[in-house]
Amino acid sequence: MQKDYTIDAFGKILGRLASEIAVLLIGKNMPDFVPYKDNIFNVTVINTDGIKVTGKKETQKKYYHYSGFPGGIKATPYGKMFEKDSGRVLRMAVLGMLPKNKLRSRRIARLKLYKKTQISDKN
Repeated sequence: MQKDYTIDAFGKILGRLASEIAVLLIGKNMPDFVPYKDNIFNVTVINTDGIKVTGKKETQKKYYHYSGFPGGIKATPYGKMFEKDSGRVLRMAVLGMLPKNKLRSRRIARLKLYKKTQISDKN
């Protein structure tokens, strides 16, 4: 039994939306949930450009990337990352909320993200 969920992200808070998506990808909303089985639920999120954050996260939150070399840590502010690719911000938030096990990569692969402009191009 395969279910597809479509979520409109316009006006929703980033963390609350990410936790809702993580629950759907894991399958915890189903009565026959067991942690070792991977349910096949596809989650499509539209209007990722409309995601909001609360407080001072627009200016203070940073995403870090380490190249592996000495002095190779790089920080990107949330505002710049969101402007460049709002879907990547949401994907990273959901990825952090999924269990760190063998099923994680399969679950995150079933998450499809679309900006507002991409959806209107498809219709």
